Amino acid sequence: MSWVLKKAGKTLPFLSSMIILIAAWWLLSLGLKSPAVPPPPEALNSLWHSMQGDLPAHLAVSLYRILISLFLATVMAVPLGLILGNNPKMDTGAAPLIYLTYPIPKVVFMPILLILLGIGDVSKIVLITLVAFYQILVTTRDAAKNLDKEYVISVRSLGASSWDLYRHVYLPGCLPSILTSLRLGLGIAMAVLFLAETYATQKGIGFFILNSMSRMNYEEMFAGIIAMGLMGFFLYLVLDLAEKKLCAWMRV
Repeated sequence: MSWVLKKAGKTLPFLSSMIILIAAWWLLSLGLKSPAVPPPPEALNSLWHSMQGDLPAHLAVSLYRILISLFLATVMAVPLGLILGNNPKMDTGAAPLIYLTYPIPKVVFMPILLILLGIGDVSKIVLITLVAFYQILVTTRDAAKNLDKEYVISVRSLGASSWDLYRHVYLPGCLPSILTSLRLGLGIAMAVLFLAETYATQKGIGFFILNSMSRMNYEEMFAGIIAMGLMGFFLYLVLDLAEKKLCAWMRV
């Protein structure tokens, strides 16, 4: 009985939020009376039919692009962030470069990347990777800087090497911040993904949404928006589950 109540306590907030969102959407549709904002039943019905058509293929392409981009950004940014956070001299040398390049909106490089790398997956993956890279890098570096030095001293006193420190102290200690940066980077990466897929491409959920809009098929357009939102929600849940599994010590 307690298990059922516990599960219900976790599920009810999600259901309540969904009901509120659908109700607000429905009221907005009734208030605007515009075909550009169809009521929820029509959009959901279009989503059902689109999922039996080519929408899953577009979703698969977008999911591939976002997963590869986040993976590459993490693999590059986490080691570099840990090293900079634990080497003041290297951090001092790299800081000006980071401060000068971090505020630049990475989407401005999209035309250059399209020219250099073509209109396929590579240019889009590189663009999204750039966006997520800085988010993860800065967060990881700051987390490594602020890590309690007592942990480092105690492990080093046991004869740990530099590799042991990075593996058993710095990485686990910074992991919650790294996962938080991935959550933040995911939202930005999804926005950049949509922008990249609406330009010079015929694959991806961004293309699906823009193509539906150009044909004035607004129910299908909203079906694509819902599908993209669900994809982001699924990825967010995966990161949340990863934090619970990898950072279980935080709940002790």
